[in-house]
Amino acid sequence: MDLSDSIAEARDQVEQEQAHTPGLRLLQMLELVAATGEPQSLADMVRLSGQPKPSVHRMLQQLEAGGLLARGADGRRYAITPRLIRFSETVLRASSSTGVRHTLLRQLVADVGETCNLTALSGSEVFYIDRVETAFPLRMDLRPGSRVPLHCSASGKLFLAHLPRAQRDRLLDGLDLQRYTPHTLDTRERLETELERIRQEGHSVDAEEFIDGMVCVAVPVRDEPGGPVRCAVALQAPAVRMPLPSALEQLDKLRRAANDIARVM
Repeated sequence: MDLSDSIAEARDQVEQEQAHTPGLRLLQMLELVAATGEPQSLADMVRLSGQPKPSVHRMLQQLEAGGLLARGADGRRYAITPRLIRFSETVLRASSSTGVRHTLLRQLVADVGETCNLTALSGSEVFYIDRVETAFPLRMDLRPGSRVPLHCSASGKLFLAHLPRAQRDRLLDGLDLQRYTPHTLDTRERLETELERIRQEGHSVDAEEFIDGMVCVAVPVRDEPGGPVRCAVALQAPAVRMPLPSALEQLDKLRRAANDIARVM
């Protein structure tokens, strides 16, 4: 499902719910704004929703008053807020698929022998939806709900690589490419080169870029082949126990797990 399909689906939902409660119409309006992936003006939302301008204006004002949408510096365009992002993350962690999803991650850890994560893009950071630790004592203590930078994590670079160009450029413009280790890609040029490689090869790596001695490999979770990247499945290990070439040998297992998780999500 591409962006236009997501917008069309959200618009259809808005039309279907017009006869229902005002609360449902507000939720559908939120869904429509989120589906675009871009800040939207009142005129944009009237066009996308097909609803009368006064109704759309009233709903946008209500969502803004509730802290779920906010207008940018120009005062014209509405975007989702941190409050809405936190709410969506809570729903995702508590969804009915959580048990099955966690079981699939546990099985993946049993297959590869190292810690595995399920992550999502959250603003300008990577958000840990779920995580299963290896039984080995040497490991990182990152729990569900943890956040890590985009530019030096395997999942973060994977998300950046597959964003629409305009959205990616806006994120990169605002990122502090902090140097965490000698291996961190701390210039825009080096990072852009790596993102192009990720788009071509379909996976991402963290070659001790965030934490010295730790490597990571990430693959996308998609609703369908070629569709938007919804989440990422990643393997993380100490380089002394699983060097990056060995971690890359687990790609087929990671991709199978990502496909299984996509079906339950």
